[in-house]
Amino acid sequence: MTLDDQPPLFLNPEVLGITLLSFQVSCTAVFLAAIISIPIGTLLGLKDFRGKQLIITLTNTLMGLPPVVVGLLLYLLLSRSGPLGPLSLLYTPTAMILAQFIMATPVIVGLTYSTISAVSQRIVEQTISLGATRRQLLLIMLKESKMGILTSIIAAFGGAISEVGAIMIVGGNIRYFTRTLTTAIVLYTSMGEFDIAITLGIILLTTSFIINLFLTYMQSKYKPEKGRKFNRGIRFGD
Repeated sequence: MTLDDQPPLFLNPEVLGITLLSFQVSCTAVFLAAIISIPIGTLLGLKDFRGKQLIITLTNTLMGLPPVVVGLLLYLLLSRSGPLGPLSLLYTPTAMILAQFIMATPVIVGLTYSTISAVSQRIVEQTISLGATRRQLLLIMLKESKMGILTSIIAAFGGAISEVGAIMIVGGNIRYFTRTLTTAIVLYTSMGEFDIAITLGIILLTTSFIINLFLTYMQSKYKPEKGRKFNRGIRFGD
């Protein structure tokens, strides 16, 4: 089963569909992960509480969790004999989103925590001495950490869109339904369709280049001034 011979391959409807699905799945997974992970990472960076070290250790462990293990566990949960079998999510884009969500969450939590922790040591005492409320302190922390948080999101997206093992297991690599850039590259390489595989690989590499170019641009624009006042634009003691 191969793509129709319609040059150029970049404009082939199936290639475009594979690319679109890859972005839909990864963007959705990372967006949902960011909504949950950024508050958790911020809390870990600002607060000391019982069980904090356990959560940090668990997060670090999950950051190195093999994707195929995630895929296997999800398969067992979503299969017909599994506890979530009645939902009929196996071999669907939803299952793929869930797999990438699980892998992206600890990455964003861990990097957000590291960023907030580094910033908090530098400015917490200063902002409190200026009479900042907890809400104002949180806003300042997020402002000072925005590049680190953005980096965590981009790192999570890069890992998600390039993942193959987990989504191959729970998605099934079904043509026109759950086939993504990475799973398609594996398939077409094994079939000897190297022109298609290379085309998909170029799309994946171009995506990575554009994302990193954007991050570099943002980092060049955001250059914190030494000794600047952290109460800029915020009225303390309100």
